[in-house]
Amino acid sequence: MAKIVCVLYDDPITGYPTSYPRDDLPRLERYPDGQALPTPEAIDFKPGALLGSVSGELGLRKYLESNGHQFVVTSSKDGADSVLDRELPDADIVISQPFWPAYMTAERFAKAKKLKMVVTAGIGSDHTDLQAAIDNNVTVAEVTYCNSNSVAEHVVMTMLALVRNYIPSHEWAVKGGWNIADCVQRSYDIEGMQVGTVAAGRIGLRVLRLLNPFDVHLHYLDRHRLPAEVEAELNLTHHDNLESLARACDVVTLNCPLHPETEHMINADSLKWFKRGAYLVNTARGKLCDRDAVAAALESGQLAGYGGDVWFPQPAPKDHPWRTMPYNGMTPHISGTSLSAQARYAAGVREILECFFENRPIRDEYLIVQGGHLAGVGAHSYSAGNATKGSDEAARFGK
Repeated sequence: MAKIVCVLYDDPITGYPTSYPRDDLPRLERYPDGQALPTPEAIDFKPGALLGSVSGELGLRKYLESNGHQFVVTSSKDGADSVLDRELPDADIVISQPFWPAYMTAERFAKAKKLKMVVTAGIGSDHTDLQAAIDNNVTVAEVTYCNSNSVAEHVVMTMLALVRNYIPSHEWAVKGGWNIADCVQRSYDIEGMQVGTVAAGRIGLRVLRLLNPFDVHLHYLDRHRLPAEVEAELNLTHHDNLESLARACDVVTLNCPLHPETEHMINADSLKWFKRGAYLVNTARGKLCDRDAVAAALESGQLAGYGGDVWFPQPAPKDHPWRTMPYNGMTPHISGTSLSAQARYAAGVREILECFFENRPIRDEYLIVQGGHLAGVGAHSYSAGNATKGSDEAARFGK
């Protein structure tokens, strides 16, 4: 039997919920491109429950323990004395979410001699050293597409919040003010603006489709060019490089995976390509951006706003400059862990585990690394290498 270590974020400070604002979730039949939703043999949770926190356990305990497996669930993931590090030496599988990632570094792979699989409950496996997974013949899988639309909605919400100066305006209302001039001195319409996405995969393309009715001019950068009929449908302008996109756009959103080729693609030099007063939205990965360069661009006015929900490391230390830099629309990493998304990624993790234990193939859509090389969607979206360096700073969050 196997030992599964599952790292999840803490329960609400008010305690695990006993009720929810809504009684059910809309029923989806398929993803927009026709890909089937997760298809586990069964689930042991009610969709709409809080599954991503420690007490939610991704709805897996009954299934795993009834089959004789050991299931350890913890939020303690950072530092040498963490529960994760204590449990690693005899762990067969590690599960975590991008929102509270178990950073699987080369050092942790060296400690986990029995490790066979690392699973991301969500999408984005950069918190795993993919090169170490390749070298140690460990399978890496994620629940591709489970929360892509959730993230896309968050992108559009953040764009509008920044451009319309929503957050400071709301704060005036909370404080009892009626300071209209203070609110609107940084407020614009997004209509007519040039808006571009770096990457037009599942999330990026969904963002473009959601934005199209706003009568904006749409741009994209992707090494895999979209079909001509999609470009015509959305009147898209394709760019071959970041400089071209940045110079053209008033708003840029990052929707690409993090790997060595994209790490710190937004930096002091590339920010010079952006229009003065551009807005940047990042719900992909914090390490796509140089932390200090973004803060400096907001201070100087080169950027009019920066928003999103991804940081590096996660959780971000309390003195991370993105918490206090001006004109930011940052949240904790929540875009892909709505209660709606949790139902899909919990079911997807169950499907992956069923395939693993029953020796059935894991869907190509879910595979990142297998058999000592990039596989499935990983071969399409990632490059081999390591993007986990510096993640040890996450331990400072609790100090």
